[in-house]
Amino acid sequence: MTAVPSWREKGKRGSMIRCALWLVTEVGEGKIFTKTQLREAFPEVAQIDRRMRDLRSHGWEIHTSREDPALKQEEQRYVKKGLEVWLPGQAKPKPKASLTATQRSSTFRTDGHLCRSCGVSAGEPYGDGGSDAQLDIARRPVKMADGTVEIQLVTECNRCRVGRRGDVEDLGELLEAVRALTSLERKVLGGWIKSGRRTQSPLEKLWGTYRSLPEESRTAFAEEVAREQKAEDAE
Repeated sequence: MTAVPSWREKGKRGSMIRCALWLVTEVGEGKIFTKTQLREAFPEVAQIDRRMRDLRSHGWEIHTSREDPALKQEEQRYVKKGLEVWLPGQAKPKPKASLTATQRSSTFRTDGHLCRSCGVSAGEPYGDGGSDAQLDIARRPVKMADGTVEIQLVTECNRCRVGRRGDVEDLGELLEAVRALTSLERKVLGGWIKSGRRTQSPLEKLWGTYRSLPEESRTAFAEEVAREQKAEDAE
């Protein structure tokens, strides 16, 4: 295994490469560091924050409070190492496929300006005392019915985007599941799709309430259901 060079060698390597080496040797994957720690490590580099961000185009995952709400404003988390940019040929920038303004506005509009994972809107509080929701456009891999994988755009909030990172939807499996539904189940699902929302039926509400009852009340509830069913069967 090749030894990792020192990040302190200022003359031999550029600032982005030294940042990568600093993350590997001083921080460690999964660990948190602050902007102050980064600037103290590279006091001679005026735009060291930007050099750190440049690593993302080489496959490095570095989260801020935008991607990870658990982080404070001044904190970042070194999540995953990308290309070993200190090796010859690895530091060449990859072409960045940025979304156009038209793509962003079109995706927001078709998604109703809501997170498609949890339904929250921009600026809406989550209700747990944390920061309010921020919406962005995520690139979601989708495995199509023919086995190919497409990257499709979807609106997600900052929390769901972190939680679903790496997920791949399998459209073929979903279509098979639809075909396995009964006629009544497909009709109910179609109604939810048409209205754009899912409302609980009285039966689902009863089930949810039953699940939350203390044991004694659950037993009384279950016995009553059994009695009603027995009476109906006897008719």
